[in-house]
Amino acid sequence: MSGLIAGWLASAAVGGGYGLIGDIIVGVVGSFIGGFVFRTLGVGTPFSGIAGTIFVAFIGAIVLLLLLRLIRSGTGKRA
Repeated sequence: MSGLIAGWLASAAVGGGYGLIGDIIVGVVGSFIGGFVFRTLGVGTPFSGIAGTIFVAFIGAIVLLLLLRLIRSGTGKRA
């Protein structure tokens, strides 16, 4: 459930969306990316419980969506 919420929020913030299943996948993958980013930076979550989980997944999902957008914009522009 938190993956869906984080994926949907990130899609709404960044723009575009991948539908229900896509948003769930983005949220779940985003939770791994967010966890990695927070651990690497040595930063704790500002919230505890499910709110903290959704926040970390949301940040990771935004990173994932921005990376996907960057990859998509880079394809097809080769000379």
